[in-house]
Amino acid sequence: MEHAGTNPRYDVSTLPPDATPPHANDGEGPRPGGPRRVLVTGGSGFIGSHLVGLLLDRGDAVTVIDNLTTGRRHNLPDRHERLRFFEADLSDALHALGKGETFDQIYHLAAAVGVKLVVEDPITAIETNIARTIDLLRFARSRAPGGVPTPTLVVSSSEVYGKGAKTPFAEDDDVVYGPTTMSRWCYGCSKAVDEYLALAHAARGLPAVVVRLFNTVGPRQVGEFGMVLPRFVAAALRGEPLEVFGDGRQTRCFCDVRDVVAAMPRVLGEPSCRGKVFNLGSDRAITIADLAALVVRVLGSRSTIAYVPYERAYAPGFEDLRDRRPDLTRIRSAIGFEPTVPLEQTIRDLAAEIARAPGAQAGVRG
Repeated sequence: MEHAGTNPRYDVSTLPPDATPPHANDGEGPRPGGPRRVLVTGGSGFIGSHLVGLLLDRGDAVTVIDNLTTGRRHNLPDRHERLRFFEADLSDALHALGKGETFDQIYHLAAAVGVKLVVEDPITAIETNIARTIDLLRFARSRAPGGVPTPTLVVSSSEVYGKGAKTPFAEDDDVVYGPTTMSRWCYGCSKAVDEYLALAHAARGLPAVVVRLFNTVGPRQVGEFGMVLPRFVAAALRGEPLEVFGDGRQTRCFCDVRDVVAAMPRVLGEPSCRGKVFNLGSDRAITIADLAALVVRVLGSRSTIAYVPYERAYAPGFEDLRDRRPDLTRIRSAIGFEPTVPLEQTIRDLAAEIARAPGAQAGVRG
């Protein structure tokens, strides 16, 4: 997540900004003359750090920009010969990179995250999501080798669907939001504006693609911003009640972060995907009450389940979607995407990480 007002600080410098950039290709392998150069915004966050690890593993030279508001520096290697890290506001860092800095791919993940955070600070959520995306897309317009536009993936959210006209959600469905007097809807609306911006730039020559994520979960995710699975897992490990908001009959589809990030370079590297929007996640639905019971069972916990009214969890008048399930037809057709990591395994892996570093879950409400 990126906010204004943070001075840029160059943290890890093992690849100088004026290094000779590689030649462009289709995004499916190392460049002749050097590694592919990739920029990841929000790269020390939960999803971004997994993506950075995948890109480093495939041999890329990765530049990360993150102001660490919701990201964590320890999610990335302390030092790596192909990693650069800017702790900075996104706009400041893009300016600091200089006109000679070029990239072969850009992944834009910097955003406000979590319903709790959005409800409590809607101004930051709106400004972060829209202003930073404007800056990033303008930057991408001439940042590939040769001064041409850089292939750019913009990460959006299922919140774009708002109240949802039907289920499952398909990319071209109409969307309906609640009133502007309810800040709960500002996140989805701001991410929709991001999509409009990305697609408008795509229509003018930027090789851009948008992915809408549906409840991505896994190791490194924390519960302090309202994320349900790490809240449940942390509570189960402590033997405390798992707090289910509402009646628990609302359904969600959870997809392991390792499946999600593996799909991102495939979508961006496929030219036929550019200028399009793709749902990305699992389409296997589970109620939140059943999710809580699954966590208790998988971890062998003695925890009970407690039901908390939305008014107490968030604010009076808060609305939640009853069902949120994606139609994956488009991404299956484009890259053959199928989730592979079972939810039970995700729960075990997240629990193992929390158990190794219990202090990382301090402040989790649950």
